[in-house]
Amino acid sequence: MKGVSRVAIAGLGPIGSRVAKALDQGIDGLELVAVSAANIDKHAGWLNKLNRFPTVLPIEALADVADIVIECAPSRLLRSIVAPVLGRGRTAVVLSVGALLENEDLIALAKAHSGQIVVPTGALIGLDAMTAAAVGEIHSVRMITRKPVGGLAGAPYLAEQNINIEGIKTPLKVFAGTAREAAKGFPANLNVAVALSLAGIGADRTLVEIWADPTVTRNTHRIEVDSDSARFSMTIENVPSENPRTGLITALSVIACLRKLHAPLRIGT
Repeated sequence: MKGVSRVAIAGLGPIGSRVAKALDQGIDGLELVAVSAANIDKHAGWLNKLNRFPTVLPIEALADVADIVIECAPSRLLRSIVAPVLGRGRTAVVLSVGALLENEDLIALAKAHSGQIVVPTGALIGLDAMTAAAVGEIHSVRMITRKPVGGLAGAPYLAEQNINIEGIKTPLKVFAGTAREAAKGFPANLNVAVALSLAGIGADRTLVEIWADPTVTRNTHRIEVDSDSARFSMTIENVPSENPRTGLITALSVIACLRKLHAPLRIGT
């Protein structure tokens, strides 16, 4: 990729705001040109401190001005943000990975128009190992997630199953099933499971356990993989961002992903 790529950000929560500030401070070959947020006035304080105030646009219009659009918005907005980007043959960096399972035709749209969907590593360790193992044969993938109670509060699955986690004193397993089911029941929590499944053996064969755990203060994911090339397990404990459902490392992963685009040395698959 040559020249300067124009970047837009949809959503200015903990992830989007940190990425915007990093772009403003300077990432080689990239320029922040536009942002979109439900309430832009809420972010005026820090936006006004940027070296260059980006254009504020509706989410559907970001594709008109940017080569790369970073989706950091609620999952229900994924399609309206990403489809125009892919239809123009551009790049969409997607954080609401779980929503891709309900919008799988976006992959075909990207292919038809020479666009690209990029999923950063985010809160998940080991995606490089998973993608490598997937070139061969993966026999099984299992992920066990433990989150502080506040990180799971409000999940649709808990309401549907009438599971009350408020005030629990010991760890409680609240879900066991596939990555597809986890993404539907915990849309704000289990993007990591979907990313893992897309890199490996799919959303219907990737197994997930979710625990509400009052004894932990970090979002913890343990991954166990058995394949014909390797057997490996990984554990990561992510420090929550201002939003307890999202790890701080997710924003840093997006910044690292952007830095790779024009880097003279690129590490990792």
